[in-house]
Amino acid sequence: MKRISIVTPCFNEEENVKELYERIRKVMAGFNYKYEHIFIDNASTDHTVELLRGLAAQDKRVKVIINTRNFGHIRSPYYGLLQAQGDIVIVLASDLQDPPERISDFIRKWEDGYKVVIGVKASSQESSLFYYLRSLYYRMLGSLSDVHLIDNFTGFGLYDKKVIEILRQFNDPYPYFRGLIADIGFDIAEIKFDQPRRKRGISKNNFYTLYDTAMLGIVSYTKVPLRLAAMFGFLSAAISFGVGLIYLIYKLMDWQNFSLGLAPVIIGLFFLGSVQLFFLGIIGEYIGSIYTLTVRRPLVIEKERINF
Repeated sequence: MKRISIVTPCFNEEENVKELYERIRKVMAGFNYKYEHIFIDNASTDHTVELLRGLAAQDKRVKVIINTRNFGHIRSPYYGLLQAQGDIVIVLASDLQDPPERISDFIRKWEDGYKVVIGVKASSQESSLFYYLRSLYYRMLGSLSDVHLIDNFTGFGLYDKKVIEILRQFNDPYPYFRGLIADIGFDIAEIKFDQPRRKRGISKNNFYTLYDTAMLGIVSYTKVPLRLAAMFGFLSAAISFGVGLIYLIYKLMDWQNFSLGLAPVIIGLFFLGSVQLFFLGIIGEYIGSIYTLTVRRPLVIEKERINF
């Protein structure tokens, strides 16, 4: 009998993990597969770990990995994915915004022969502004990248064990997961779903985590910003030379009356300074990515495993 691994990363989700467990158990009761439910806890500071211990004690299919500290929103979920040993691996968040009921659709598509089945947000009950900005970012990154990246896909989906083996070979210490899935190249089945609003608890995503994910996607899958820096440098040099030449001609033609003034000089200095800082930041992001790949620290350090 084939086995399904369901991986759920969590951090301070004491109000959601039990309901998530129950809903997944109900879904899996409709299939004739063995399954394991792996929770990887990123050093929660509330009662999440205690609740997971209780679930693991009453159901041996529940397995728990507890990290020594919070290793972030990218490293910990990816590590949990790589620990799964099932014939297929399903990943969903613990905040109930990835509907567990879509697992049935994922499995049926896998039975049809797909190695990758993903959930794509058709709509969201989150803030309209955030949804619009995310969609805008996905479109921008997709237009810049050489790899076809799927809009409104955050990792929620099903992955065959062949895909997991390929991911293990990448050995990426800080992966952009949605990019890796697109880069592998398997045919992908898309399941549309409406993302509900978070009912309990608070979102762990903040400006920094969203910015971190956005920049990770850019430095991982496009060199366009670096090329733009060089192109803009040539362009600004040409414009500066042209403006300087025009000012020189006017000054020679009307030496007594034509005054340069300080305003153009100051505005030009501030403009070029801000452009330089912007592109220095872009270059810094690429250098930081290279540093992360070079150091190759482990994704997480485990404190404890339960039911493995």
